[in-house]
Amino acid sequence: MDVRGSRFAVRRSDGARRAGARVAAPAPPADGRLVPKRLLVAALILWYLLAPGPHPPAPAFGADVRVKDVAYIQGVRQNELFGYGLIIGLNGTGDKSGTLFTVQSVASMLQRLGVQVPRDRVNVKNVAAVVVTARLPAFAKAGATLDALVSSLGDATSLQGGTLMLTPLQAADGKVYAVAQGPVSIGGFNIEAGGTGEKAQKNHPTAGRVPNGVTIEREVSTTMVENHTLAITLNRPDFTTAVRLADVVNRSAGASRARAEDAATVRVGVQPGQDPVSLIATLENLRLAPDAVAKVVINERTGTIIMGSQVRVSTVAISHGNLSVQIRSEFQVSQPPAFSGGATVTVPKTDVTVKEQKSQLALVGEGTSIGDLVQALNALGVTARDMISILQAIKQAGALHAELEII
Repeated sequence: MDVRGSRFAVRRSDGARRAGARVAAPAPPADGRLVPKRLLVAALILWYLLAPGPHPPAPAFGADVRVKDVAYIQGVRQNELFGYGLIIGLNGTGDKSGTLFTVQSVASMLQRLGVQVPRDRVNVKNVAAVVVTARLPAFAKAGATLDALVSSLGDATSLQGGTLMLTPLQAADGKVYAVAQGPVSIGGFNIEAGGTGEKAQKNHPTAGRVPNGVTIEREVSTTMVENHTLAITLNRPDFTTAVRLADVVNRSAGASRARAEDAATVRVGVQPGQDPVSLIATLENLRLAPDAVAKVVINERTGTIIMGSQVRVSTVAISHGNLSVQIRSEFQVSQPPAFSGGATVTVPKTDVTVKEQKSQLALVGEGTSIGDLVQALNALGVTARDMISILQAIKQAGALHAELEII
């Protein structure tokens, strides 16, 4: 292989390197002898390491998560809607007469319909006041339908069989974006036997759902591109993940169009005339290897322990042993001999048994992984709750290099 006319070059000394000068690779000997293959390979590797300019990035290992699964586009979000409404048609399971806001709501509704009824004559046992909530997704169009959630506001005992009356739903800005109406499904029942007081209940009878009961009346404007940039926000802010995301986007685009603004935001430049929808579809399907802090999550109520793969433990010795004390009392009858004049008495007899489990010592080495730690704890025969205490003690000793979160 003749390297005299090739593009491979090595840099000069430090002075020439600062000046950015290049020299061609050494030519073969004048006598025509071939350069040994090993020397040629070494020269090519040396050129690759010393030549200026960007090199092709090393492949990312473990990139098995889509960007859309760990991040979202700023401006593309859902909005919360809420409203106050009435559910009618209940079988005597509605609010009691003492619920004043339900009585006032029924009287006001009838008055708007042209029916004048004194408020003290209104019986609301078949009516329940509820709060209606719904989530308006991004890009929802007028006329589309959503599900609504209804929750009792008064002292109704069940919403089974009721129908939600027309209820305006507003957002935090006070504007009405949708209306809700329709039959309520609670997914259960609440039955009470008259006279005996026996009850049978399934699920939660004072909250339910109105399937496809929300009709969108106003669309929400969504802004995805501002100042020719898209902002990608990580669900879990992390500096390492943000930098990796920017690198993945730049490798896909073939240019430096993305930069990590902070631990949660990566901004991507949008070229003039470029379709932002197609760009987002491309970005959200890129593969990314997210990073995470070492953390141990403990649920003391259930004895559940979750540990991440990044958890490491320094050299520490673990000793585990249990002391159990069992006190057992039984009563014996003392019967006196005949004609002795004594009385029959009950005599207690108490046995105290102390059992101490032999203490075992396990040594965990430096940089131990979570798998080694679990194996060592299992070798001691500890239970889940004992393991929680051991992990807390290791953390207090400064040997557990991870966040310990108790929920």
